[in-house]
Amino acid sequence: MDNRDSHVQTTHQSISEDLVGKVERIESGKFAQVSLTVDSRMQVDEKGLVHGGFTFGLADYSAMVAVNDPFVVLLSSQVRFLKPVVVGETLTARAQVDETEGKKRRVRCEVLNQGREKVLEGEFLCLVLNQHVLEKKN
Repeated sequence: MDNRDSHVQTTHQSISEDLVGKVERIESGKFAQVSLTVDSRMQVDEKGLVHGGFTFGLADYSAMVAVNDPFVVLLSSQVRFLKPVVVGETLTARAQVDETEGKKRRVRCEVLNQGREKVLEGEFLCLVLNQHVLEKKN
C-alpha cells in the first residue's frame, strides 16, 4: 500500500533551511535525510571553524523530521562530535527511528561531511505530544 503522505513534512515547517538544513527525504515515522551547507555566519574564528551547535541543530532537525509529527519535541540527546566542520562544507544528516514506545521515539542520527566522513553521531529521545508544547492543557 502506497501512502504518499508518508513523504510530506508535517513538523517544523517554519524553520530556516539556511540554519538547520533542507529536507531531502522523508519516510514518516521511520527516516529522514537533511542537508546543510555551512556558511560564514556559523564560524567561530578566522580559520573557518563552525560552531558545533549548527551541526547539532542539523542532527536534531533530522530527528524531528524522521518522527514527522506536528507536536514532536526533544526530550534528551546524547551525541559525539567526531570531526571538526569548516565553512563551505556540505553536511548530510540521516536519522532513523529505532524504537517507538508509547509517545516516545528513540532516533539514531549520523552527520556526514561531503567526503562521507562522519562528523557527529548520536541518539535523540523525542516525545510526541497531543498538542503544541506552548498550548495550555485543558
